[in-house]
Amino acid sequence: MAHYRISEAAALVGVSDDTVRRWVRDGLLSIAKDEAGRQVVPGVELAARAQAVASEVADRSPVRRSARNRFVGLVTSVEIDGLMAQVELQCGPHRVVSLMSAEAARELRLEVGSRGVAVVKATMVIVETDEDPAA
Repeated sequence: MAHYRISEAAALVGVSDDTVRRWVRDGLLSIAKDEAGRQVVPGVELAARAQAVASEVADRSPVRRSARNRFVGLVTSVEIDGLMAQVELQCGPHRVVSLMSAEAARELRLEVGSRGVAVVKATMVIVETDEDPAA
């Protein structure tokens, strides 16, 4: 089973180290020690906590959609050039970039600091890991 140091856990969920420590203190995550004596959080618990955090900030729109990959975040950049626009959102620890028509960007009134939801519908998603398969 995977375990993560407090700083790694915080980075994976997109919160501060202090928030992870508070979750441990409040009983929302358990803590163990690794071989080096450092505090670590079980990956299974961290995954469940990440899902809970995501649902707390999720888009609560009553509109039903087929796309399951929805990332709520803040617009950090809007670059309009001619007919096209590049819009960047910071969704927790994730940077999402969208290319759209300039007309759509204007119609949505996108500006830095506004709330946005990146909806991703893809036929292929590639998953990578840094875990050693032999371990």
